[in-house]
Amino acid sequence: MVPFDTIIAGLSGTFTPVVLLYILAGVIIGQFVGAVPGIGPIMAIAIAIPFTFVMDPLVGISFLVGIGKGGLVGGAVPAVLINTPGTPDAAATALDGFPLAKQGKPLKAMRMALYSSVTGDTASDIILITVSAPLAIVALKLGPVEILFLLLFAFTIIVCLVSDTVAKGAIALLLGLFCATIGLDPEYATPRLIFGYVELYDGIPLEAIALGILVMPEVLRRLAAGMGTSRPAIDIPRNQPAEDRRISWAEYWSCRFAMLRGASIGTVLGALPGIGSTAAAFISYASTRESSQDPDSFGKGNIQGIAAAESANSAVVGANLIPLLTLGIPGSVGAALLIGAFKIHGIQPGPLLFTQQAELIYGLFGAMIAANFMNFWVGQAGMRLWSTVVRAPEVVIFAIALLLCIVGVYLGAGGMFGLYTMLVCTVLGLVLSAFGYSVIVFIIAFFLGSRFETTVSQAYSLTGGQIVELLHYPVGLALLGVNVVFLVMFARKHLR
Repeated sequence: MVPFDTIIAGLSGTFTPVVLLYILAGVIIGQFVGAVPGIGPIMAIAIAIPFTFVMDPLVGISFLVGIGKGGLVGGAVPAVLINTPGTPDAAATALDGFPLAKQGKPLKAMRMALYSSVTGDTASDIILITVSAPLAIVALKLGPVEILFLLLFAFTIIVCLVSDTVAKGAIALLLGLFCATIGLDPEYATPRLIFGYVELYDGIPLEAIALGILVMPEVLRRLAAGMGTSRPAIDIPRNQPAEDRRISWAEYWSCRFAMLRGASIGTVLGALPGIGSTAAAFISYASTRESSQDPDSFGKGNIQGIAAAESANSAVVGANLIPLLTLGIPGSVGAALLIGAFKIHGIQPGPLLFTQQAELIYGLFGAMIAANFMNFWVGQAGMRLWSTVVRAPEVVIFAIALLLCIVGVYLGAGGMFGLYTMLVCTVLGLVLSAFGYSVIVFIIAFFLGSRFETTVSQAYSLTGGQIVELLHYPVGLALLGVNVVFLVMFARKHLR
């Protein structure tokens, strides 16, 4: 177990002026980008990662966590006001949030979204803090064979549940793993696919591939669509009614079961790689509606529908870090980007973090709790402001995003070579999107590629390449069995 004095030292490191200031800045930026449809916290995190290179690891990672948490709260603003979710996670929130806003109660809907989001997020963080250390102890007992089958299971879930089709998901996965092989062979240090560029000895720069695949294609598409116009990203009617602004304690308490159900669903699904917060929000919304005594009121402005969706999608944020911190496996794109942030500071996510970097981990836990409180107060103060922010011209917003991408990659990925690499990755991202291949699967596979390759090599050495040797690894065989059962169930459902 982690010594108690280490836990206290980590938590106390969070409550310093510098860390708290960066958490606050991250929450404000996250709510801003969440309130403007088309940007979202994932794009903001990808842009911000290179700028954390000069920061202390706790400061930089806390800043990124603040952006991610703030983005989910901000995404509910346009979903409520004009039925356009700022992030995909808020799509379920719009089902009841927008009808409630049309009834003249936009602030009521936004406050319910804020309160339930903070509630679900805090519940998920508490579970993360309490279960991650014991899970890390268990994970340390897993050898290369068990980790290999665990990675294969994670790949199976991601390919089946994230992609439009299994075939395209598998191709995106293989392409991500292939790109991860560029650079030095981790076993023999043999250069591979570097084509004479010594800059590729360490592989493709993380900043370049994250921004090139995730951010640049969307920025270019939005800039092209907005050329010659000065239209706002969102057009909000100016004469909105202002009655019924508050959520009373009785109304909040009446949604306790919806929020509890949403937090539970979000935590469970968030701990499984590849499912994501959007699915959690819709599942929570559907289950709350089915269990309600008045299901017909859903979709017409029921605050329980808002509570169910927001508590679930926010609970995923903390739960996504459970497989990341304990096993080194990201549960979402946001968690995969955090791997990049860890690696920038020379830290390898996984169970050894709790023995080698325990103070940092508990500092991160403290930052997550602090970010929840800041989310609440910034959201309270900024509701009127964010409803104005979404009127900003999209040409200006995405031009600034383009500039930040260029500066971030230049500083964090080795100058002009990083920019050239980002441009190549941008073309690759555009091609993948045009043909319907999941960039999410590609990114997760790329970030896990080096670990997967190392694990395969170690497992091969342990078994001598003999399949019969797997009989000495019952946990690995159990994980393989779970993988097979999942594939059979998925195939039956797909055929049905």
